[in-house]
Amino acid sequence: MKEKIEIVEGDITKQEVDAIVNAANTSLLGGGGVDGAIHRAAGPELLEETRKIGGCPTGEARVSKGYRLPAKWVIHTVGPVWRGGQKNEETLLANCYRNSLQEAVKIGAKTIAFPGISTGVYSFPLERATEIAMTEAKTFLESHETIEEVVFVCFGEKALKTYQDVFARVFG
Repeated sequence: MKEKIEIVEGDITKQEVDAIVNAANTSLLGGGGVDGAIHRAAGPELLEETRKIGGCPTGEARVSKGYRLPAKWVIHTVGPVWRGGQKNEETLLANCYRNSLQEAVKIGAKTIAFPGISTGVYSFPLERATEIAMTEAKTFLESHETIEEVVFVCFGEKALKTYQDVFARVFG
């Protein structure tokens, strides 16, 4: 199972995978951080398509084409804003990973890349978010053979080290 996980530091918009995951906001119309970078790299066609999708509730996922990205698809998911852990944030974040992976299977993606969902301006604690991401990926891969690779794309050295440490704990 652990051979299907890759952890890299880099730019998610440059990942050569079937699908990349966008840490979107509920409007799906672009924003800052990863969301803005994906919209800029994909081109204006992405905004045109996401307008038609009509938004996405927190914890769910929606799919669009990748347009000018190396990835064929973008799976948009809306992570929770951290409010101290008392507003179901952990379950909502787990749902982001689970639903994104389910959408990847539906569209026939074999490889998928994730950013650190909710760990930027949404302020989810990095280590806990990483544990949720790794646990959800492990559980999903154990029961779905169609996904061949899950790439976690880290922004910065601190995130990279956190992902590597949590990976060692979760996958032993």
